[in-house]
Amino acid sequence: MTPKTASAPQAAQTLAPLSGAEVLMRALVEQGVEVIFGYPGGAVLPIYDALFRQKEIRHILVRHEQAAVHAAEAYARSTGKVGVVLVTSGPGATNAVTGLLDALMDSIPLVCLSGQVPTALIGNDAFQEADTTGITRPVTKYNYLVRRPEDLAKTVHEAFAIARSGRPGPVLVDLPKNITVGNAPYKTADQDKPRTSKVRTEPDRDAVAKAVAALKQARRPLFYTGGGVINSGPQACEGLRKFARLTNFPVTSTLMGLGAFPGTDKQFLGMLGMHGTYEANLATHGCDVLVALGSRFDDRVTGRLDAFSPDSFKIHVDIDPSQINKIIHVNLPIVGDVGRTIELMIEEWDKQPAYEHGAELEAWWQQIEAWRALDCLRFKQDQAADAVIKPQQAIQRIYELALETGRDTYVSTEVGQHQMWAAQYFKFDAPNRWLTSGGLGTMGYGLPAAVGAQVAHPDALVLDVAGEASTLMNIQELGTIAQYRLPVKLFIINNHYMGMVRQWQELLHGSRYSESYSDALPDFIKLAESFHAKGLRATRLDELDGVIREALAHDGPVVVDLCVAEGENCFPMIPSGAAHNEMILGPEQEERGAEVTREGMMLV
Repeated sequence: MTPKTASAPQAAQTLAPLSGAEVLMRALVEQGVEVIFGYPGGAVLPIYDALFRQKEIRHILVRHEQAAVHAAEAYARSTGKVGVVLVTSGPGATNAVTGLLDALMDSIPLVCLSGQVPTALIGNDAFQEADTTGITRPVTKYNYLVRRPEDLAKTVHEAFAIARSGRPGPVLVDLPKNITVGNAPYKTADQDKPRTSKVRTEPDRDAVAKAVAALKQARRPLFYTGGGVINSGPQACEGLRKFARLTNFPVTSTLMGLGAFPGTDKQFLGMLGMHGTYEANLATHGCDVLVALGSRFDDRVTGRLDAFSPDSFKIHVDIDPSQINKIIHVNLPIVGDVGRTIELMIEEWDKQPAYEHGAELEAWWQQIEAWRALDCLRFKQDQAADAVIKPQQAIQRIYELALETGRDTYVSTEVGQHQMWAAQYFKFDAPNRWLTSGGLGTMGYGLPAAVGAQVAHPDALVLDVAGEASTLMNIQELGTIAQYRLPVKLFIINNHYMGMVRQWQELLHGSRYSESYSDALPDFIKLAESFHAKGLRATRLDELDGVIREALAHDGPVVVDLCVAEGENCFPMIPSGAAHNEMILGPEQEERGAEVTREGMMLV
């Protein structure tokens, strides 16, 4: 930020004692904070008073503290900045816990400022008191309880440094009311050097050279990329694209890594894992050198551990050393920033002898194209005008018609079948546009996440692809959308079921649909109108495109109720405990899939 020159009256004012709340505001401004998502309460009223008396930072009033954290997560993920949350003591802080764990699991940089009762009352079961640091210790990267005024500024600076350094994550700062009310000294981050996470960003060059040597010998290579590539920054995504072009090696991605490599690129195999593509999963199973870049071998990716990529030489690049050999034993670990590591790999690739296995690589690509020819995401939509809409058709058309607008588009999701279909049918060609709950799988994430993305990018097209069950988890955020006139488009893929729960009950529990059906849903059009939004509905195929186009063209918020086939399942699917070559395919692919698999295994 550009330093401001104080006028004489302003300069005189800076000599007056500052309250802790004013010190907090100064620290936030110094850290470049522009937006706070929060909800007031008694313990943080001094902070809200200081917010009222300043003009540098905007505050977004959410309707629930969990939503504040999800909105801040999306703000952080879509901008690369640290998201900031402000909640009051007791229930305000405990309501934020789910969001904090979500951010920890998905490596999202956040600072959560929570109010606390005065220090003299801590431990006395005072009104709205909670052991916030104790409760949040397992769900944050680090947390603080500020007990002395002289520690306040330094603590805030440290919180931001820790949140953004190394593997990003949420940091909580608990602020007793007497600390924010009383006077406190201010020191800049330069004056009082904050601690940071001990992070190794520069990879070992010998390890990088060994990794490139292994790649030079690869006949069936594969880049397996994760959210760490996006977290590393735009240079890492550019480096990945450059390295993939240089080598002509195939690329797959985790759910969190979508967009790091262009989704429409011919070298991209799609997402791997439980609902990944046929070609991505079989390539993972059959490759001989696997390079994991900024990914953590999540169980939804690996499937059965003893059958994960069984014949490959595994290279793992991650900035977090605790992730190395945590789940999958690798042959060559590289600890460091993934962007810097890719940069050094490119340099090393040019130094080492030329790649001499072009013929084998071409055969590998032929094998991959044979798997790709199965068209594992193909589905059969009845084309009659009054046909029931398939959920895949709805999501595919949302993607295609949004693409036609030519607008910069950000997509959030809730959690469930619609989330996986969105990951399958949306093709993200740029990073930071895909906002979803990966590690924790938090229902209710998508609508507040759309709020955060729209606040960060007011001129962008922001879509929330949702299920009716997840939507109701944080439906109150339609009030936030209305208050700030955010033109968010909410597309509800309404099948009356908790779709993924129903799918597992069908496939694994003998079709005993225990408590997964909702038969008392609201009228989403009337609900939208009550929140000052436009409400639309499509119940048959000939209404689908028109409704989507109308929603995308509207200059305000829209809630679209897309009534879809109730019994549709999300395929491909790797059953829990199965290997990548033991996928369940959709009815369109089952027969052909067996033939391709047999052919594929022979070629491999």
